Amino acid sequence: MSPDQLTFDNPVERHAHIKPQAQHQEPPGLDRDLEPKPDRGEETYRGTGRLQGRKALITGGDSGIGSAVAIAFAREGADVVLNYLESEREDAERVGGLIEHEGGKAILIAGDIRQREFCRELVAKAVDALGGLDILVNNAGHQVYQEDFAEFDEEHLDRTLKTNLYAMFWITKDALPHMGPGSTIINTSSVQAYKPSPILIDYATTKFGINGFTKGLAMQLAPQGIRVNAVAPGPVWTVLQVTEGQPPEKVESFGENTALGRMGQPVEMAPAYVFLASPESSYVVGETINVNGGLPVP
Repeated sequence: MSPDQLTFDNPVERHAHIKPQAQHQEPPGLDRDLEPKPDRGEETYRGTGRLQGRKALITGGDSGIGSAVAIAFAREGADVVLNYLESEREDAERVGGLIEHEGGKAILIAGDIRQREFCRELVAKAVDALGGLDILVNNAGHQVYQEDFAEFDEEHLDRTLKTNLYAMFWITKDALPHMGPGSTIINTSSVQAYKPSPILIDYATTKFGINGFTKGLAMQLAPQGIRVNAVAPGPVWTVLQVTEGQPPEKVESFGENTALGRMGQPVEMAPAYVFLASPESSYVVGETINVNGGLPVP
């Protein structure tokens, strides 16, 4: 077959039919009510057994990127525990049901990771349910924009820091005694760690912190055979954007500033997590993979 006869997937056109629409939900929101529906890989992700027999805990696994990672991990052969807030149960049950319908194992554990004791319980329950733990994905995040820094309040800051940073420290600390050589930890960073928006100062600060945490912990754990890396998504169509993650007037142009000229879909993030969780990335340590549609970052 000659090159001109080959048909390739054009990344500019892929998912371009999913157009962002101005809308609002009260945080934390539901994928169920997001319009248009994001592609989380339900119909499009095809696994090849790269995570066969692995045991994964994913925070924020009910919707958005976390749910796409859960679906991908399951289709690669892993058993997964999904953490979510009680108000997000409907989304979590939909993801868990999809995984189990296809023969995978999905354990759903509701709770607020801002609470130190719950983080201990989450890890203990995950280890008990799976019979061990060798993949940890610290993905849950809180993002609410604030136009005027002078009006920034401590409650807002506390929620962002505890969800995005404290919980990552706590859950990782509790998970490590159960993780041996070959285990992997993957943290969700953001393009905001490199190109902070003036209305997302607290969120961007936590993403800077996640990058530093990833690199520092990676150096400490690498001699033990445990790899730590991160994924930094760009503008991705998730319920986070319509639950005060972005001003409503900016939603309809969401992602247009990327080189591809469109927002990303959760399913486009999942392969980076699969790669970092699999032995294929055995020589990748302390790295942050940017999946952002071509936004220039260091």
